[in-house]
Amino acid sequence: MLPLHISAPEFSLFATPDQKLSLSELKGKRVILAFYPADWSVVCSDQMSLYNATLKFFHKYNAELVGISVDSKWCHMAFAKDRKFHFTLLADFNPKGAVSRLYDVYDDVEGECKRALYVLDENGIIRWSYLSPVGINPGADGILDALEEMNKK
Repeated sequence: MLPLHISAPEFSLFATPDQKLSLSELKGKRVILAFYPADWSVVCSDQMSLYNATLKFFHKYNAELVGISVDSKWCHMAFAKDRKFHFTLLADFNPKGAVSRLYDVYDDVEGECKRALYVLDENGIIRWSYLSPVGINPGADGILDALEEMNKK
């Protein structure tokens, strides 16, 4: 995991089959980066569904949620459509895991992202992070606590 209080590394990844999203495009908003191992897995499905249900709370803190895994843009599109997600999934697919490596959350043994969370402030500074055991849904409480703490400053 990257240390707190540094600028989050810039990236640009496919959000749809023909459109990329860059971290810098979210400047002025708080950003929640949710790295997860794989679309369609049980724990990942539960985690992303929970975040989808929690979006209105994230938005109250001016925060945008972005899910990132090494699955392809086509896989993400099917996963998001099937689960009715209302947030962006980014494909860290080619070169595989390049952004996950930037954030020090790539699992070389499994060839996928670790289950990790980063909360960035409006200027792209890392304010909170958490590395979860891969088989455990980290929930949303830590994210919400971090966003609340940011409001106190």
